[in-house]
Amino acid sequence: MHSIKRVGLALAVGCAALAANTAQAAPEAIVKELMTKPLPEYPGKEALMISVEYPPGAVDPVHRHDAHAYLYVIEGSIVMQVKGGKAVTLKPGDTFYEGPDDIHTVGRNASNTKRAKFIVLLLKDKGKPVLTPVQ
Repeated sequence: MHSIKRVGLALAVGCAALAANTAQAAPEAIVKELMTKPLPEYPGKEALMISVEYPPGAVDPVHRHDAHAYLYVIEGSIVMQVKGGKAVTLKPGDTFYEGPDDIHTVGRNASNTKRAKFIVLLLKDKGKPVLTPVQ
């Protein structure tokens, strides 16, 4: 009987630890493709427009875009930084640029209580992913 109670207790503690780790994970960005257009004047290139919503507390992983990325904030406040640059806090109407060789070290919602939304226009190679994680 005692071994059953110990197994039950161990299972309960394990589930509680898993729930705590899950609760602490930052929410992920919600990305929607709005438009893709080939750029015939630039063979092999395309323009991709996406909307990005950061739920409260959302944080992006370190990544790169391998593209020219033009960002425009619509709602809320976000913090952006590329390797070698300074972190900037952007509000509605502000813009941000990332070049094809930039590593995006910080991308997050500046708020833990309000969502943030922005539009990104990427000029990139056809078929390349929007985002490539960097270790």
